[in-house]
Amino acid sequence: MEVDPTSLKPIFIQIAEWIEEQIMNHSLHEGDQIPSTNQLALEYQINPATAGKGINLLVGEGILYKKRGIGMFVADGAYKKIHQKRKSHFEKETLPIVLSDAKQLGITKEELINMIVHMPEY
Repeated sequence: MEVDPTSLKPIFIQIAEWIEEQIMNHSLHEGDQIPSTNQLALEYQINPATAGKGINLLVGEGILYKKRGIGMFVADGAYKKIHQKRKSHFEKETLPIVLSDAKQLGITKEELINMIVHMPEY
């Protein structure tokens, strides 16, 4: 991961999304320990409080949990929660933009469906 300090997206959100991505691509599994706030701060040259804010965001969502005195761990059901959150975001945020663009370009539903069906990587 590379933290982009020039991004409009806050660094703590970038940290949270990186952890989510590690869970989604199976680099982190349920029960696995995640890097500490100090490890993240050192590796990405950020304030430990910023790293902690990203981690706490995921704790609040039930994706991570704390073992007192040991560290932070991936919660049971984390993959499913992230998957559902991203699917909902796609439906509510991404898809309306795609459909609006298609409408603006005069692309019919049938043409759009045909484009999706014939996408090589899908």
